[in-house]
Amino acid sequence: MTYKRVALIGLGLIASSMFWAIKRGHLAGEVTGYARSEATRDTARRIGLCDRVCDSIADAVKGADLVVLCVPVGVMGDVAAEMAPHLAPGATVSDVGSVKRAVIDAVGPHLPQGVHFVPGHPLAGTEHSGPESGFAELFDNRWCLLVPDGGADPDAVTRLRHLWEGMGAKVEEMEPDHHDLVLAVTSHAPHLIAYTMVGVADDLRRVTDSEVIQYSAAGFRDFTRIAASDPTMWRD
Repeated sequence: MTYKRVALIGLGLIASSMFWAIKRGHLAGEVTGYARSEATRDTARRIGLCDRVCDSIADAVKGADLVVLCVPVGVMGDVAAEMAPHLAPGATVSDVGSVKRAVIDAVGPHLPQGVHFVPGHPLAGTEHSGPESGFAELFDNRWCLLVPDGGADPDAVTRLRHLWEGMGAKVEEMEPDHHDLVLAVTSHAPHLIAYTMVGVADDLRRVTDSEVIQYSAAGFRDFTRIAASDPTMWRD
């Protein structure tokens, strides 16, 4: 067991996959969860996602030795401010956002003294979203980048590494600005191109849907799959 209690804030694809992977590997004694939407919390309870789904961030993070922010990058600062007074001394806070400098700048100032911040980014996902989209194998043999920004507690970093490795991931550490440059090239620009290409195809009504389906090569089908991703997450 790597952690006694893990709190997952936001219950979409990544958080739900983390829960199932943590349970598969017996990596935590208890996993709590919180989502802003009551409908999402109801769905999570219905499918058995998390040992305990809470109706407030305060309840979810209380007593947790690891809190993982699985929310869009644009709201991470607000979420950090809301949960900060309720964090246990010595807890580790991490995240799964696909940019890191902006998250460090938004989250770091809100965290109290004695709470360790180890940002992270699992390079894994599908075009599906929501609490029912997760599965335990999502991170198997995929990279998870940890981005501790200067002065991070080595033991907290090592412990988080063990969690991700226990969930099946390969783990590497990277400097924040370099991470953002690498991911801009390998992930963010391709997503922008995919959204744009599918938008162009949608605008050109001279091409019928049946023709798009019938004559599209594998490359365009990949574009449509990528462009089906959660637009709020990718906008941020």
